Amino acid sequence: MRNHKAPGSRPLRFKMASLLAFALFANPAFANEPAHTVDPSVTWLFTGILLAMVACLAFEEKLHAKKSLITGLFALLSLLIATALELLPFGPVVNIFNESLHLPVYIPGIDWEVIAIIVGASLFVDVTSKSGLFSYLAIRLTKASKGDPRKLLIYYGCMTVLFSALLNNVTAMIIIGSLTGVSLAKLNQSKLLLGFLLTEGLLTNIGGLLTLISSVPNIILGNIAGITFLDFFLFAAPFVVISTWATLLLAARVFRIEPLTGEVDKSRAEALVAGFDESEGIPSAAFFKVSIVLFGLLILTFSLQSVLPLLSELGMGFVALLFAFIALIRFRNDVDEFYRGIDWDLIFFFITLFMLINVMEHAQVLALIGTGLVSLLELGAMASSLALLWSSAIASSVTDNIPLAAMLGKILASMGLPSDSLLWWSVIFGANLGGNITPIGSASTVVAVTLMHKANIKLSFSGFVAKAFIFAVLQLLLASLYLFIVARLF
Repeated sequence: MRNHKAPGSRPLRFKMASLLAFALFANPAFANEPAHTVDPSVTWLFTGILLAMVACLAFEEKLHAKKSLITGLFALLSLLIATALELLPFGPVVNIFNESLHLPVYIPGIDWEVIAIIVGASLFVDVTSKSGLFSYLAIRLTKASKGDPRKLLIYYGCMTVLFSALLNNVTAMIIIGSLTGVSLAKLNQSKLLLGFLLTEGLLTNIGGLLTLISSVPNIILGNIAGITFLDFFLFAAPFVVISTWATLLLAARVFRIEPLTGEVDKSRAEALVAGFDESEGIPSAAFFKVSIVLFGLLILTFSLQSVLPLLSELGMGFVALLFAFIALIRFRNDVDEFYRGIDWDLIFFFITLFMLINVMEHAQVLALIGTGLVSLLELGAMASSLALLWSSAIASSVTDNIPLAAMLGKILASMGLPSDSLLWWSVIFGANLGGNITPIGSASTVVAVTLMHKANIKLSFSGFVAKAFIFAVLQLLLASLYLFIVARLF
């Protein structure tokens, strides 16, 4: 993987990025600024605010409040208190053209590249989904299985991983989970729906490890660490393949999803599947073909972005927005429909989260958490990687993995770690796989449980944990073994 010019340059590069709008503006006065001292009582005050926010996010449903409102209120409260205590730098920002720009102190703390990637990718997926491409692929796989439950589990499982990697976990779970319910009902196999939906929910978080844009923690941590799209894929792909296969084998055994054996059963299932029409959801053959081409070009451009002229400077956020607006040409008179479909709760959640994390940095809260990480690093390279993997997974299982990824990413960056350090991958693997331990560990498992309830399948919080725990432990053990092997080989 790509290394930075020198280990010592990493803290400076990150500090400039976090304070000055992701390297768009640069004030040399900050470059040599020593870390300011903060009274320990103030640090613990903001630590309490951070823990209170995490607790509120964990009980988001009970509070009947969206996550953007929770983080927004805590971010504004933190800004007010930090300003009153004179913790934040105020004044003009000088850019590379020596122009003095007056920006509110909370604006440079927002990672606008992450925001651009999320908006652009969401718009692109929303537009291309209108072509019927995803439903076409799903139905084709259903026909390929000939109605055999074991084959259907394998095909849908692999499709879940692929969709989670190319789209996002929630979109993948909605598309495949909905189709699973219809397919199993037509095949008279609705009794297997619980096993299918739970397995698909778990696989979305494995698929979320495949590429840099597969999940939000990947985007945040990869962006901070400086991991390229191609480097991320090459490192994560072997583990995703192994973990996916192990999960499917275990699911078939645990949920007793057996293959069809009798000729009568095989013929009946094949006849039922033959009635599926994959072309039914394609409104335009031309748009369908264009969507395939655009999707291929998007993945290719993301893969080569770091070496392409101009795009290497503009970043992945620009690439995502570029393809989104190219796709929107097809619906040029109805673009407002897609703008309304953007998940503004998620966007403002990120904006306010970055604002709050920036305040926490000035209040030395991240330095306090970093002290605990330093003690983990003293265990030795491999032991510290495994400790970070399991601790981040456990933390992700009970709270949102997005603020966890943002916080740990910022702390690791301040330590000057190179982009090929296993500690980055420990957090990436832990933040994604930890979502499989509880039903609130990730948005896609929440969707899976919701689909179960719609199908009148009752599964409590403890019931989910009881069924999913063995899968999560298996995946984390495989991740531990994978990191150990990589450390030995390289």
